[in-house]
Parts: sequence; structure tokens; C-alpha cells
Amino acid sequence: MNRLAPVEIAYTNMRFLIAHSPTNASLNKFLQELKKNNVTTIVRVCEATYNTTILEKEGIQVLDWPFGDSGPPSSQFVDKWLTFVKQKFHDDPDSCIAVHCATGLGRGPVLVALALIEGGMKYEDAVHFIRQKCRGAFNSKQLLYLEEYRPTMCLRLRNPRYKCFIQ
Repeated sequence: MNRLAPVEIAYTNMRFLIAHSPTNASLNKFLQELKKNNVTTIVRVCEATYNTTILEKEGIQVLDWPFGDSGPPSSQFVDKWLTFVKQKFHDDPDSCIAVHCATGLGRGPVLVALALIEGGMKYEDAVHFIRQKCRGAFNSKQLLYLEEYRPTMCLRLRNPRYKCFIQ
């Protein structure tokens, strides 16, 4: 099966790496990508397809936060995700958060789009921005969800020079 390479999405002071779910056989190559992009945390939103031991030995934390395939996350999940993103980039502004689902085209891109929208980007721009690098991202349910999503602007920068978020 031909898989998409991980793609970096950067906006203001946030950096994400969207990927498909690696396997134990492809984990070493995936680890190289993570190191190259200064990833210290992976958010796995699909079923586990690999053992996390090698990643943890390299100092990379794996958060298992699965939610249903092809649909949007729950509001509780979104709150947890945005709280994590806000804290992560506040504590470690030079880091990159990797997020992956099974194919790298649905759940992962939705989470990154939510962060971009909360950072001040319009939903159409967030979708276009991600699709430029991740062709085929989002299904119709996910696009409708993003269109109807009402941001709280919890990730909006107060002053980009100081890399701090509005509280």
C-alpha cells in the first residue's frame, strides 16, 4: 500500500506533523521523521498499530486519544485537544506535535484544522492550507463539521513576538 509521507503544517507559533499510522515495520523510518521535526509528542487518534516502546525510549510521548473514524470529534475531545495544544506550545514553543490517524487524511487533519481555526484562521483557509500539503484530506462530514465549528479563539496569539496565548 502506498502511503502519504508525513506533512508539516506550521501557522503562527504552532507546528504539526500529520501522518498516517505507522506499523512496527515502518516505525524506525517514522522515528527519523519525528526527530527531524523536533516532535516530542504524538497524538494517536486511531487504533494502535505499533508498539510505543522505541518512541518512549527516544523521549517521545504517545497520547492514545482515539475517536471514531470518518466523523468529527466530540466537544469534550476538542476541549482536551485544544487545552493540550495551548499548553504544549506555551511550555515548548519550538516543538512540533505529531498527530496521526489510520490514513492521515481524516481525523488527524481535522484536529490540526481546529487548532488553525482557533489560532485565527478562517475554516476555508485552514482546509485549503492543509489540503495544499495533504491532498485528499477531509471527507464531507468533516468539512461540514469544520464549517459549522464556532471557535473560541483560545489559541489566538496576543503578541507573536512573545509567543504567548490569551488566557
